[in-house]
Amino acid sequence: MKLVSYFWQGGESWGAVVDGSVRDLARVSGIATLAEFLGSDHFAEREALAARAPVVAPFEQMTLLPVIPRPEKIVCVVRNYLDHHREVVAVGLDLSLSEQPPIFIRVWRSQCAHNAPIIRPAVSDSLDWEGELAVVIGRGGRDIPEAQAHEHVAGYACYNDASVREWQFHAKQIAAGKNFESTGAFGPWMVTADEIPFGTKLKLQTQVNGRTVQSSDTSHMIFGVAKLINYASTLFTLSPGDVLVTGTPAGVGYSNQPPTYLQPGDVCEVSIERVGTLRNVVAAQPVARD
Repeated sequence: MKLVSYFWQGGESWGAVVDGSVRDLARVSGIATLAEFLGSDHFAEREALAARAPVVAPFEQMTLLPVIPRPEKIVCVVRNYLDHHREVVAVGLDLSLSEQPPIFIRVWRSQCAHNAPIIRPAVSDSLDWEGELAVVIGRGGRDIPEAQAHEHVAGYACYNDASVREWQFHAKQIAAGKNFESTGAFGPWMVTADEIPFGTKLKLQTQVNGRTVQSSDTSHMIFGVAKLINYASTLFTLSPGDVLVTGTPAGVGYSNQPPTYLQPGDVCEVSIERVGTLRNVVAAQPVARD
């Protein structure tokens, strides 16, 4: 099942995409947000709920929100594909492979939805693409063993962990370049975990203006999803709706010689096998006027 969050008739809601239309699961479940639903007993009843939920509108007419609009935590992984690690070392970054997942946190205001603009900030011209698989937590927990990690996954989505490169390199901690508003695209929907067996190799591709810039698959991750869940849940309690963004493969603009970055008007698409395609147009940050 495909689950979405959206804005409709002046308010936020969520539902399921069925036969090209969005059905209002919030109304029939009585649960206000998708994150709450993922952690509830009603999540197991999603098919029955969708069958009797009213249709809101065709999917193409919806104004979407990020799949989870305000997750408690967005945990992102740095250099989690070996080919990407090698490409950034090749262009001069002095980095060694970590024995544990190198993670950072995004804030929810840095996210944007499918078909919403990714905003290039006024202070930079080095906005870079990073197509990634997002894992959405359903059942929360602390100290989750790798062998039980699959029990805590609600589903999967596409993510564009777009990076503002020179801000990323201001210090050894990269979070500054990862948290500008409306740079982390997340959508269009979450495909529930029952649709994709845990550990399935998924092809991932990023295109800019129709040109393929990244092409890989999730088998090339250095740290798999089970390890990421185990590691993150050792630091803090994972909650329903938390998002794990699992890293990007080779092909980022920074690694080109000279570097190639996103420009206003560019169309960036992240496609993941069995999940879908996330599409965003790049826009310049509006200039503040007195």
